[in-house]
Amino acid sequence: MSDKRPQVSFSNELGLRIMAESTTPAPISSSENALAVRRYLNELHDRITTAAERVETAKFRRDSWQRPEGGGGETRILCEGSVFERAGVSFSHVFGAKMPQSASNVRPEMADAPFEAMGLSLVFHPRNPYVPTTHCNVRFLVATPPNGPAHWWFGGGFDLTPYYPFDHDVLHWHRTARAACELFGPGVYGKYKEWCDRYFFLPHRNETRGVGGLFFDDFNENGFAHSFSFMRSVGDHFLPAYMPILERRMLEPWGERERNFQLYRRGRYVEFNLVCDRGTLFGLQSRGRTESILMSLPPLARWDYDWHPEPETPEARLYEQFLRPRDYLAEL
Repeated sequence: MSDKRPQVSFSNELGLRIMAESTTPAPISSSENALAVRRYLNELHDRITTAAERVETAKFRRDSWQRPEGGGGETRILCEGSVFERAGVSFSHVFGAKMPQSASNVRPEMADAPFEAMGLSLVFHPRNPYVPTTHCNVRFLVATPPNGPAHWWFGGGFDLTPYYPFDHDVLHWHRTARAACELFGPGVYGKYKEWCDRYFFLPHRNETRGVGGLFFDDFNENGFAHSFSFMRSVGDHFLPAYMPILERRMLEPWGERERNFQLYRRGRYVEFNLVCDRGTLFGLQSRGRTESILMSLPPLARWDYDWHPEPETPEARLYEQFLRPRDYLAEL
């Protein structure tokens, strides 16, 4: 007689058929819709890597990895380039027996549920202080509580962290973010722009991380096709939002003053990622690959005790005009 426990089947409108032991879930990636998400994320991975290498002399190192608890991914990392001091673009597809606490805290009904997550995440830390740091993430999650149907949702967004902001660049960034949302309703850009301002906020500093962009989560409106289309639109608008800014500013002359300010402000980036960011917590709590999770950190940063910019300087302008929520499209 076999001592294996009986298998339990769960299904939902995605057509997902999840056959799982009570201790180890099987992946949902054989479903048609989940495969479509994975194909899109892999294609976006290639597209963004190619665009970054087009302006660089260095190339990405490609690092495939497996997660013992289930799943894996590929991290592409570029270090010490002529344009990017560090650039990381990572795809992951992981699954496990228990939803991490950082996700289940906001979904108590999903606590202890088997889960599967796939996503693409990137952070670019340019060498030139006049080029902003940027981040983008798009993701898809499914949780299958033992006594209920599977639940799925999308999340993601992109945000911009300039050191020396240019009004033209900030306007371009937010106009492109608005364009990503236009086909999905008149209030969508405003809703997810405001959510981005709330999310990328350092409460211990009382300042935003940068000038924002878009952030959305728990998105499953109007069925799978609509939700997937919105996630793709956000992903597809990242390069048109960022690359023109990069190409305009990458040859700006800079010196020690600008470099020191860039390193100081990078310290805020480190603080947010290690203290506030749910994505970092999700990766660590799900026992993801630590090197890939922490690729978002800059290679160098600095902290100066009780430092404040001199009045009427470009550094002061960042603090006075940009490190708070603003309606940039109306005010600039």
